Amino acid sequence: MERKLVSIQRIDHLEPVSGADTLLKARVMGWDVVVKKGEFAVGDACVFFEIDSLLPEGRPWAEFLRPRGFRVKTARLRGVLSQGLALPTSILPSTVPAVGTDVRDALGVVKFEPALPDTREVAGPFPGQVPKTDEIRVQSALGVLDELRGHDFFVTTKLDGTSGTFFRTLDGELVACSRNWALKRGPNPVWRMAEKYALDTALPPGFAVQGELCGPGIQKNRLGLDALELFIFSVHDTRTGVFLGYEDFIAFCAEHGLRTVPVEHVVTGEAARAFDHGLEHYLKLAQGHYPGTKQRKEGIVVRPLVERLSPTLGGRLSFKVINNDFLLKDED
Repeated sequence: MERKLVSIQRIDHLEPVSGADTLLKARVMGWDVVVKKGEFAVGDACVFFEIDSLLPEGRPWAEFLRPRGFRVKTARLRGVLSQGLALPTSILPSTVPAVGTDVRDALGVVKFEPALPDTREVAGPFPGQVPKTDEIRVQSALGVLDELRGHDFFVTTKLDGTSGTFFRTLDGELVACSRNWALKRGPNPVWRMAEKYALDTALPPGFAVQGELCGPGIQKNRLGLDALELFIFSVHDTRTGVFLGYEDFIAFCAEHGLRTVPVEHVVTGEAARAFDHGLEHYLKLAQGHYPGTKQRKEGIVVRPLVERLSPTLGGRLSFKVINNDFLLKDED
């Protein structure tokens, strides 16, 4: 499921902000966001902009974000964490559509993206046989918490690097990709990892592995690595169109000499049945530091041990929980 960057949502809750007579803290979906007092009542519709929305220049309702480059980011206002932006529906150019409607195009909003790769490195589009690596943030899809309830599951560390996908076609050709593009063979980090692990021969035809590239020169090398490394977080069998479940994923990586992302928790049996799947609990689990460093970790990724489809997401049951401390202090 691709998140709706800008959509019609409802104000589910309002409460005062200590020491701020003109502000209130609102709950929209799973997000806490600071709004102007008197602008909304509980139950009102709003236009909700998720983090990394890039608002258009030249619109009066967006002008207040000019000093921040029109980008919606996590902020702390009067001690309250604000994640997103809720504005009145009066900014819409036409009538107010139903809750859940995507209004991104109507408002001219795009997603903030880091600098695009050098076009000289791009070989072509991302292969259609392989799902892209984007994970939904739990606050945007709270229904996944109920879907996971009662099932065995595992939690991995979300590493702060850059994602890579390596797909070996049924004809034996290796395709190496950044987040959005297939890349030409060359000295870029993605192909360096493909060569390090000899993926053009080690990876069975029809399989794709997806992982995080971390190390010197990538983000801020928060793991403190001496050399570039690849940590696998998913294995996809394109012949069947499914991801490998936990046990098969671990076994596949071990068999082919690949490192996985760190596994923080495996929760099974009675512990899984009694587990607290509340949002606040997950936000606490996402806190902490990368082992052996003083660097805040980016967060966690949560999946069932046995692959399941999510009605909420319309696809794989999998979600990420970002460390709020990381968002406030370390996000680029």
